[in-house]
Amino acid sequence: MTAKIRKLVVVVDETRIEMGKAIQPATRRAVAMAVIENPFAGKYQEDLSALMAIGEELGGLLGEKCVQALGITPNQAESYGKAAIVGESGELEHAAAILHPKLGAPLRKAVEKGAALVPSSKKMGTVGSAIDVPLGHKDAAYVRSHFDAIEARVSDAPRANEIVVAVAVTDSGRPLPRVGGLTKDEIKGEDGLR
Repeated sequence: MTAKIRKLVVVVDETRIEMGKAIQPATRRAVAMAVIENPFAGKYQEDLSALMAIGEELGGLLGEKCVQALGITPNQAESYGKAAIVGESGELEHAAAILHPKLGAPLRKAVEKGAALVPSSKKMGTVGSAIDVPLGHKDAAYVRSHFDAIEARVSDAPRANEIVVAVAVTDSGRPLPRVGGLTKDEIKGEDGLR
């Protein structure tokens, strides 16, 4: 089954000044969202493999949209995350089916490598609901400068029979990070942690 996409939305957040200090280069985060029809809205479905296949399709599509929006090459991506909002005729497990089994592999391809787990969040919502997409460094989960989030919202979604699926990618960490820990220059990228 392929996703029935009603709408794609891509947003880029660029911070140039923080606390009166110029950020050079600016920190940039992109979030790409797909508003899709939920094929199982309003009914219980034991086998959620169709949603898993949709997750695989959207992982690559949305990851590529983020990389393009940032104007970077895949290897320049630093952080990633994923999230989904299920409309009221669906269930939370529909978001889990999209996000967890298969979305990660094509997203990792879109950002080149990605040894770390992809942070995620999911919720039930109505039209205009927002969700924070958690972010973490794509190759090393312990890089504190990249612990962040970006809000995802589509003004007319999700409708009762829809799911908003969001993928976020950055080309940097937070502006002015200074809480210590592993730096991106110290990453080995072997185990997804360090």
